[in-house]
Amino acid sequence: MSNAKSPFEDLAARNAAALAGGGPARVERQHQAGKLTARERIARLLDPESFVELGRFVTTRATDFGMQDQRVPGDGVITGYGTVDGRRVFVFAQDFTVFGGSLGAAHAQKIVRIMDHALRVGAPVIGLNDSGGARIQEGVESLGGYADIFLKNTLASGVVPQLSCVMGPCAGGAVYSPAITDFIFMVEKTSYMFITGPDVIRAVTHEEVTKEELGGAAAHAAKSGVCHFTAPDDEACIALVREVLGFLPANNAEDPPRRPSTDPVDRDAAGLEALIPRESQRPYDMRRVIEAAVDDGHLFEVQAAFAQNIIVGFARIGGRPVGIVGNQPVMLAGVLDIDASVKAARFVRFCDCFNIPLVVWVDVPGFLPGVDQEHRGIIAHGAKLLYAFSEATVPKLTVITRKAYGGAYDVMNSKHIRADVNLAFPGAEIAVMGPEAAVNVVYRAQIEAASEPEKARADFVADYKARFASPYRAAELGFVDEVIEPKDVRRRLGQYLELLRTKRDRNPSRKHGNIPL
Repeated sequence: MSNAKSPFEDLAARNAAALAGGGPARVERQHQAGKLTARERIARLLDPESFVELGRFVTTRATDFGMQDQRVPGDGVITGYGTVDGRRVFVFAQDFTVFGGSLGAAHAQKIVRIMDHALRVGAPVIGLNDSGGARIQEGVESLGGYADIFLKNTLASGVVPQLSCVMGPCAGGAVYSPAITDFIFMVEKTSYMFITGPDVIRAVTHEEVTKEELGGAAAHAAKSGVCHFTAPDDEACIALVREVLGFLPANNAEDPPRRPSTDPVDRDAAGLEALIPRESQRPYDMRRVIEAAVDDGHLFEVQAAFAQNIIVGFARIGGRPVGIVGNQPVMLAGVLDIDASVKAARFVRFCDCFNIPLVVWVDVPGFLPGVDQEHRGIIAHGAKLLYAFSEATVPKLTVITRKAYGGAYDVMNSKHIRADVNLAFPGAEIAVMGPEAAVNVVYRAQIEAASEPEKARADFVADYKARFASPYRAAELGFVDEVIEPKDVRRRLGQYLELLRTKRDRNPSRKHGNIPL
């Protein structure tokens, strides 16, 4: 009697080998490190029973360095598709229990094929990264595999949403794939990203730094701005991914998903009159203003720990997703600086890629002055935000809550750069500079010659505000469409979003523009 397995027994054995990953001991080490396995992550990301795995039996091509004896099915990455809240997504999850999640040629090919599928059917791609880097045993083929992925990330950019979860190590060339994608999520204490690690830095520059200090979630969320979201553990990170997907369309040809809302779109935005001080120098929290106007007071902030003088994030108005950009007066008085400009420009361009209307909240005294800012290129970096708003063709609404001075008025989605609707509150000041500074320049001689200089200065300031800084002057010129009471802002935004629902706008035919990178 033959001892050969039947085809069904052989299939079952191969499936069992693939599902086992690197084996019980390595799975246990993964859990002891506070990390889920690749399959556990996929199970929590996708709707139950929705995952369809592709490429389960792909194995490494390497035959040197003992690799011929380590032909683990899947080659250290799990790929396939499923649904999140009933909507299709494609996913790859690197399996750290198999070859340390290292990337070889077959591993890379599986990821590229998933991205090809996503582009063909128009669905988001989610990468769950947990990898020791390039597989040394495969040499230049590993490097070629990374480059294949980078190219596919670039071609998919602006076509389908791409989300990267860094849930373990991500070093060297591996960092460039997440960097090209739309949003990066990191897990606190268990993930890190850097091009050169602490040992190389110590040898080259003699600086002492830990992996966490150099490239941990906190460092990239607050200092570099590379990371958009952080979470305390894998499960919380995956929950954030699911929430972000709820605001996004499947691809650039669709509108973002609208949800039923129990929050009346025509309700008053109560309390805003008391929240915004009349004195232009007094701070207030723009986040609270935004929350009063959006559905259920829910603002899902992006890059919350980075460049906190500007707010970006997602919200809904009347169930419709919108992208939020707002100056934050409680941080640096809400000025625009290099980091704020880059943060907002990237977010504006993302929203424009995926048909998400923009609602911009303005209270800006100008650009941050200083030698450091000028020498680091505030001119070019500030121009990125100007370029992003100018290029965007989605519905664009602006609310000037208090002040809009100088070039920052132009940059923050003014009427002059194709904003569709600009609203202002009655106390708004729109001018070349603040009234006090303007008076000191224009009326210096008269003030110095006056018998009561301080009284003269106060009179000139009041006159300047009435004649030049009033929202009614901008409204007379057509630069502001309506001056409204703060309580009416939610109602008005809902009306204008409905009006602009069928907006069609195009930029001149070209290969692409040349944004000042």
